[in-house]
Amino acid sequence: MSPDPYSAKKLDTKYPCARKNNVIGKLCVILDARAQNRALELVQYPSRAVLKNEIHELILTSEKTAEPGAVVNNISYLGYFEVLDSGVIWAGDKVLIGDTEIGTLAGYDMTHFPNHMNIVIKTDSELFTGEEKGLELGQVITFVYPGRPTK
Repeated sequence: MSPDPYSAKKLDTKYPCARKNNVIGKLCVILDARAQNRALELVQYPSRAVLKNEIHELILTSEKTAEPGAVVNNISYLGYFEVLDSGVIWAGDKVLIGDTEIGTLAGYDMTHFPNHMNIVIKTDSELFTGEEKGLELGQVITFVYPGRPTK
């Protein structure tokens, strides 16, 4: 197997994504739970392909260090969503539920894969569960690429 270009530092940039389509899904489960010592191990990869009709879990964290390769402990559970059209989600994507931005995609934990991925979203606000936020079944979730960072 060839080396991973991210961990092997083979790329000439930390931000290879120039442009991409938004990824859209709909909530199919609303969750209402928290964990303070979850130890989610985010994989080192900034991007993951998601396929139409796949279902993945949405988890919120307020940990500032949440990014690919990090361990995340303090979390709240938002829900599960079904992918409406295949695409690629990328660390740094803005995550919107309806018209409300809830945070930035931090990374992916593969504990339950291939059943589903845990998609971890970093927020600057206090943690909330899907039930506490009043999320609704069928509500649209959108992953929007903000463009390459200028750093």
